[in-house]
Amino acid sequence: MYELNYDPQICAKCKTCDCLMKCQYIDFELAEARVEKEKLLNGQDTRILQECTTCYSCEEYCPAGNHPFYQIVERQEEKGFLPVPEPITKQQLTMMEPRGTITPASVSAPVINMCYFPMLTDSIRGKLYENTSMIVGSDIFCNIMWLHFGKNSAIRERLPRMIDNIQQFYLKDSGVEEVVCYHDECYGAYTQLAPAFGIEVPFKVVHLFEYLSNKLDELSDQITPINAKVAYQRPCSNRLIPQTQHWVDDIFQKIGADRVPREYDRDNALCCGQVLRAQQRDDLADDVQKRNLDDMQQAGVAYCVFNCPVCMFTLADAVAERGIFPILMSDLCQAAVEKKAE
Repeated sequence: MYELNYDPQICAKCKTCDCLMKCQYIDFELAEARVEKEKLLNGQDTRILQECTTCYSCEEYCPAGNHPFYQIVERQEEKGFLPVPEPITKQQLTMMEPRGTITPASVSAPVINMCYFPMLTDSIRGKLYENTSMIVGSDIFCNIMWLHFGKNSAIRERLPRMIDNIQQFYLKDSGVEEVVCYHDECYGAYTQLAPAFGIEVPFKVVHLFEYLSNKLDELSDQITPINAKVAYQRPCSNRLIPQTQHWVDDIFQKIGADRVPREYDRDNALCCGQVLRAQQRDDLADDVQKRNLDDMQQAGVAYCVFNCPVCMFTLADAVAERGIFPILMSDLCQAAVEKKAE
């Protein structure tokens, strides 16, 4: 079984407890945070396990890169503190399991990995994606979502199989050595979560935003600036890979979109609220969504830009009701390129 690369001594010696003190959903005084952290390290019950919203943020906050969030999830599963009610967890585990229906297919670079979201494959179109191959389906699902369910065991079991499926069924015989991940979830799974559990990834991984930024450079003379204020809904999985955030700003600059300053953006971004609803914390979900939407509206943005499909499915209607247009980053870039042709 793959083991988490976690050093309890690093956490024991930590004086700041940033993973807890910076948490947006649980309030701690420093002394209490140290006590609760010690309980966690000793395998005792702690309010951390019961109150954690599984927003991933403490992975970003830890200055030592010691995977405190993964350790919290380990303890949740070990002690039976499932964040989501067990019937829902079992249903989701069954619904999202690999089907074993994958068949070999020849692909050519660049290969766009759409994970388990066939409903978004129409986004792979136009000049941004000319001559690309696309892969999608339950048998290449990155399975990172089980962090929200306190189920690291499902990740250990399924992620290596998904990685092997990509390599054996698509890349190996095609002579392709890299995959472009359309979602933060997949990029985070392959570049941050897999190494944390000692899971090997035999192919190179490219973030969609790096790919888009490079394509926009190639098509720079065909871009019509968006000329609008935008808000970016940062997904929870991006907390695992904060080094990719500069591409968001790069892309907005290249397409003439103004990412206006907001309270709930960047390091202080709020989640979309869907996980909170799955955890049956409706009051907290309502509060988080209201603060987030009020913040966007007060900033006077024309677009709310998403990368995570779950964030978009969750907030699209609510955003639209505020007079803000919900759109995927890929589609916004496509619009900037396609405007020229009009």
